Amino acid sequence: MGAKGEVIAVCSSAAKGEKKRPIPLGTFTTDHGLVGDAHAGSERQVSLLAVESIEKIRRLGLEVSPGDFAENLTTSGLSLHTLPVGTRVQIGIKVMLEITQIGKQCHDRCAIFARVGTCVMPTEGVFAKVLAGGEVRAGDSIEVCTDG
Repeated sequence: MGAKGEVIAVCSSAAKGEKKRPIPLGTFTTDHGLVGDAHAGSERQVSLLAVESIEKIRRLGLEVSPGDFAENLTTSGLSLHTLPVGTRVQIGIKVMLEITQIGKQCHDRCAIFARVGTCVMPTEGVFAKVLAGGEVRAGDSIEVCTDG
């Protein structure tokens, strides 16, 4: 195993295009995503954003929290957006994700962009597919797998 961090929050929303709200426990299903989340089953099954990226927006004067960028997993301690596509990360004991995309094209400017003139999701948001499912909660470890 390689670099290690921590899950700060697990977040979900029932509808696309809205902030996600922290939940105590998330169940991730193989080849699907977070059970009950609007983006589960899509091409971008799970979204991740480092709290360090959220801090960049906070320093611009906007009060933002986990889920405000519509990410499923807010993490700490890993520079997620620098990991190459294809990298596998293990969360807790069972869950295994594979990074499928770094950043995304925003077709509509979000409220965060409108307020501070920038957003971190287009360059620092990470998307992944679920290779092995299980439960995830805040405080779980997230670790880069070096053996593929």
